[in-house]
Amino acid sequence: MTSFAEQCRIHDAAREEALARTVRIIKAANLELVRFVWCDLHGVLRGKTLVAPAAEKAMREGVGLVSTLMLKDTSDRTAWKVFEPGGTASLPGFGFANNFLLMADPESFRQLPWTTATGWLRGQPHYPDGKPVELDTRYVLQRALERLHAAGYAMKCGLEVEFHIYRIEDTTPQLDPELAAWNGLPPKVRMIHPGYNLLAEAWFDMSEEPLRIVQRTAQALGLPLLSLEVEFGPSQVEAVFEATDALTAADNMVLFRNAVKMALLRAGYHATFMCRPPFPTIMSSGWHLHQSLVDAKTGRNVFRRDSPAEGSTPLQASSTLSRIGESYLAGLLAHAQGMTVFCTPTANGFGRFRPNALAPQSVLWGRDNRGAMLRVVGECGDEATRIENRIGEPAANPYLYFASQIHAGLDGIERGLTAPPATESPYGAGAEPLPTRLGDAIAALQRDEVLCKAFGPAFIDYFSRIKQAEQDRFDAAEDKDDFQRREYFGRF
Repeated sequence: MTSFAEQCRIHDAAREEALARTVRIIKAANLELVRFVWCDLHGVLRGKTLVAPAAEKAMREGVGLVSTLMLKDTSDRTAWKVFEPGGTASLPGFGFANNFLLMADPESFRQLPWTTATGWLRGQPHYPDGKPVELDTRYVLQRALERLHAAGYAMKCGLEVEFHIYRIEDTTPQLDPELAAWNGLPPKVRMIHPGYNLLAEAWFDMSEEPLRIVQRTAQALGLPLLSLEVEFGPSQVEAVFEATDALTAADNMVLFRNAVKMALLRAGYHATFMCRPPFPTIMSSGWHLHQSLVDAKTGRNVFRRDSPAEGSTPLQASSTLSRIGESYLAGLLAHAQGMTVFCTPTANGFGRFRPNALAPQSVLWGRDNRGAMLRVVGECGDEATRIENRIGEPAANPYLYFASQIHAGLDGIERGLTAPPATESPYGAGAEPLPTRLGDAIAALQRDEVLCKAFGPAFIDYFSRIKQAEQDRFDAAEDKDDFQRREYFGRF
């Protein structure tokens, strides 16, 4: 009898071997529960927890999930009226809170280090007829990577992720049933270090207990963690990861973000990947994405240049980047406004774009310049030559963030674009500004014909409607700080 996994055309001999291996591990480790999870539009993991004996069948036949999980904004409100006739007419395959089936990847199996006897599997949703749900964000990145591979390239990504960790003082606001609301209040917290002393060893020592939890959790899950650092802002820290292929890096980001929040919570800490926590004096957190393209066959870095182009100056991209690298850079600049909403997708995140704050303000690139939107890192002959995008916030969905880079960069390559000179004044007047609010970023995406075509009109309409619902509620909120405290701080 054909299994649903076979009907989905995702099951082959390799998957069967991985499935059998995972079942053996579950039994040998005497696991009791297995979490089957999926990454939603906002980068949050959702799913169901099965008893261990049910895991093998679930890997073959899927786990039912209500389709409205894909229609939620950041408050968990459904952005479509799914029970009204024609309410989901723009979403073929959706309707009346119908079911999708989550198909897990046996290769993704982990045993969770912060809880007992529990396994974990990542999955992607499929329609009941076996077809993948095209609006799934991991599928969106997979399609972008297929386009990149067809051009002869693969993508490598390194992650630098800033976030905040606080010690929980009182959970009463969050858990008192008399205070329950949609959205509810987060817990009361205090800082783990006072900030304003960048990379201070004393502040690291003060923060070591929660940072050890982050370290041990990441390493136990097999994530390629390189360093943990005390950042400039109060209670702000940073995690840096080795570069990997793009899909692995995106998967790692989703797992890291969700795992450290849960592991730290068990120990009495609150981690938030919200860009600007709701306190009077904070520093915004960024997610700096280091990216390069490699030859799909040889693995050679195609951004690398052995020597400066003849007649070039240090302010020209051709003095550092190959022709392909320069065109990719120029593509990122050409589509900067349109891709911003994938890099900074919350109403909260746009407060980061301000002068002299180690965050970008304008559509510019620079040579090792941390004030520019795009920072070119490396010298001629350096195999690690790369472009760092500095407009991302740590709450971004990594699958969409990466896909936007691929589609923008490929357009630059396909059109042979050249980059303007590097900036030496990233906060100077006259440069093209980045969007300053979520609604403006949505509109910029909708005007970008290249990105709309690459992502597909159906996805752009879907994504825009959900993000616009968030902007509309933010605009309607009388107390913007309270809105962000409830909307983002407790959840992200």
